[in-house]
Amino acid sequence: MSSAKKSTERLIKKYPNRRLYDTQTSSYITLTDVKQLVLDAEEFTVVDAKTNEDLTRSILLQIILEEEASGVPMFSTDVLAQIIRFYGHAMQGMMGSYLEKNIQAFTDIQRKFTQGAATFDGKSFSPEMWTQFMNVQAPIMQGMMNNYIDQSKSLFVQMQEQMQNQSKNIFGTFPFAPPPADKK
Repeated sequence: MSSAKKSTERLIKKYPNRRLYDTQTSSYITLTDVKQLVLDAEEFTVVDAKTNEDLTRSILLQIILEEEASGVPMFSTDVLAQIIRFYGHAMQGMMGSYLEKNIQAFTDIQRKFTQGAATFDGKSFSPEMWTQFMNVQAPIMQGMMNNYIDQSKSLFVQMQEQMQNQSKNIFGTFPFAPPPADKK
């Protein structure tokens, strides 16, 4: 991390009593305040006050956990189980990169969509107009997203098959002993 970025990045210290201290405002803050920093696209780092260990990821995961526990969850039980299954798997690193790229692509699509739909006849969309617009567009967007997800799934399966084939080609030349037969 460059020193210029570190100087502009907000520093939040987490104390043993689980309180968060914002060094920029010289005040204690809550997870809700940290969530607002994320929503405002503020750069910040959360560190342990004693050890200076970076705790940013664990704080962000804690916010996600609270969001999932209240309201309408974003992740189904099946999706969470699938994510857990990738930990410790050879595909773990690739899956993280895959999810990151797909979320970035979704964010880019959303940004282009909202920028293109921000005005109508030279007028800014009011919340009511936006709601009406989204009611009409929701089925179209859902169809587009379903197609996108299907394409992503197909690409991921193809990538996994290619890796399996490459592994077979690489390790197929080694004289491995066959697995022992089960004795029943």
